[in-house]
Amino acid sequence: MSPSEAGALCVRVDPDEKELLLESNPKAYFTTPHYANYPAVLIRFEHIAGEELAERIEDAWLLRAPKRVVDDFLAKVERAGIEPAPPACKIGAGTLVGSHPSRIWLT
Repeated sequence: MSPSEAGALCVRVDPDEKELLLESNPKAYFTTPHYANYPAVLIRFEHIAGEELAERIEDAWLLRAPKRVVDDFLAKVERAGIEPAPPACKIGAGTLVGSHPSRIWLT
């Protein structure tokens, strides 16, 4: 682990959105050579608002959760009157795969 990764959260992102996220808030979002060709960004907690962090975690889950579970979740969100996630985030099949004392991997 590089020193820049210590204390960072690694979350899966849509590959088409990775560069946009990195450019949108370079203090919060970053990558390292290890993650350069992987659809994930690292997040510095001290530079991201709680609501935005929650969105990144939810988006990561939506990208990887089983389709049936995502569809059920989005149906409940719509019934509750909460804005649903973008359609691009409704595909996936995976879960939390590991953790480290200073990082969590959502893939």
